[in-house]
Amino acid sequence: MLNWIWLGLMAVALAVAIVTGTPDKLTAGAIDGATTAVQVSLGLIGIMSLWLGMMRVAEKAGMVTLLSRAIAPILRRIFPGVPADHPAIGAIAMSLAANALGLNNAATPLGIRAMEELETLNPQPGTATNAMVTFLSVLTAGVQLIPATAIGVLVASGSGSPTSIIGTTLVATFAGTLAGIVAALTLQRFFPVEEKAPDAEDEA
Repeated sequence: MLNWIWLGLMAVALAVAIVTGTPDKLTAGAIDGATTAVQVSLGLIGIMSLWLGMMRVAEKAGMVTLLSRAIAPILRRIFPGVPADHPAIGAIAMSLAANALGLNNAATPLGIRAMEELETLNPQPGTATNAMVTFLSVLTAGVQLIPATAIGVLVASGSGSPTSIIGTTLVATFAGTLAGIVAALTLQRFFPVEEKAPDAEDEA
């Protein structure tokens, strides 16, 4: 679908350029945009390496584990249908903690694992449960303690104070996460789903 959207945008741009008689400006704009993209990408290498390296050290030092333990009690309230001792709670906590620290490469496989664990509680395999929907909304909003990618883009663009967005990013992502939780918990009352208790095979 996304490919069709991009094709449509390019077709409209080409049609407008032909009608207005400015195909040369279209070509120049495309070249300038491509040049800027390469320059920004190259500028991101240094800052992204620095931030990702720092976050990797934090991960190895156990910071992700500590953060996941801190938010585990909160998750039990957000996911009342998931047993407190179920592996899904740990996977969810680890995924959200990695995402909060900007460790996107680590958060993705952890998020997939969390979904797989939640699927073991699904009475209708293949259909998203309320816990899955809630987890997806929380992970998508994603509270960001260190917005490494955004900081890298600002540095590459020549910003004089790239880290000034940390505070506003924290507030915005927290508000988005809170809104997602409230919406999910409110709407799931209209779609009650009984979570399946893990059987002996799952526990084994």
